Amino acid sequence: MGPLMADVGGLSLSAEDREVLAHPLVGGVILFARNYSDPEQLRALCHELLTLKRPRLLLAVDHEGGRVQRFRVGFTRIPAMGTLTRVFEESPLRAHDEARQHGETIGRELGAYGIDLCFAPVLDVDTGVSTVIGDRAFGTDPEIISKLARAFRNGLAAVGMKATGKHFPGHGAVAADSHLELPVDRRAQSEIELKDLAPFKALIADGLESVMMAHVRYTAVDDLPASLSRRWIRDILRHQLKFNGAVFCDDLSMAGAKVGGEIDERAQLALAAGCDMLPVCNDREALTLLLDKLPVKERRLSSARLKALYRSEIP
Repeated sequence: MGPLMADVGGLSLSAEDREVLAHPLVGGVILFARNYSDPEQLRALCHELLTLKRPRLLLAVDHEGGRVQRFRVGFTRIPAMGTLTRVFEESPLRAHDEARQHGETIGRELGAYGIDLCFAPVLDVDTGVSTVIGDRAFGTDPEIISKLARAFRNGLAAVGMKATGKHFPGHGAVAADSHLELPVDRRAQSEIELKDLAPFKALIADGLESVMMAHVRYTAVDDLPASLSRRWIRDILRHQLKFNGAVFCDDLSMAGAKVGGEIDERAQLALAAGCDMLPVCNDREALTLLLDKLPVKERRLSSARLKALYRSEIP
């Protein structure tokens, strides 16, 4: 399976889309709101994507609930996960049940179209600093986040969908938006490990299937953003935390990744750091350039990790 995750322009595939997606470097597709008009259209689009090549493309969408839910009409409106904090204060059991139900609803509705991943749960800690994260996080307490995110993941698993914890090692303590610039987190590594890593550690211990990296520079650890950092991915995530699942880079076309150089230089850095799949969204020119410049070679272990994320059929 190729290491690039592409996007497509509209409600159906163009001839250019098919040519791009057929390239051996492309292993996945991420869908956006522009790719949805109604259930019948989405079913046809996903069917074509799923039958386009072998091994088949991995299908994903950002569908967390709240502000980040790409498909709305015809889908259950899922509240922001941050609303569960108030529920937890009144009844931890009810908050746990609601988190699980949200995961199950998202997984069931997306899975009906053959979509593999919803790129959730968000495991960032809401420190009150980041409006980009804010109520996308399950709360401010790492222990409560861990409990609710675990329940959400269990809901996904119940209907055959794998989970993606994001944004490792934690995006909640920086104000800058990595879509627009590179956020810099100057906290001590010990503080990050004590607070931000706690939800990731908890879910990794449960068997979390994949993570998405943050385009954030943590100056106490590395000059490169975590998404391009061998220190964060190979040393800390893989070696220290014993994570064996798939690692997604965040979108390489985001401004937060541009410190890595041109698009092909960023891609090479991300792959060398240990990322298994690299989304390149809303920039077809950059993606096309990557298809020309990135070498096609077998990535057996990465391919196996990514194929393990295919949606499971639930009898």
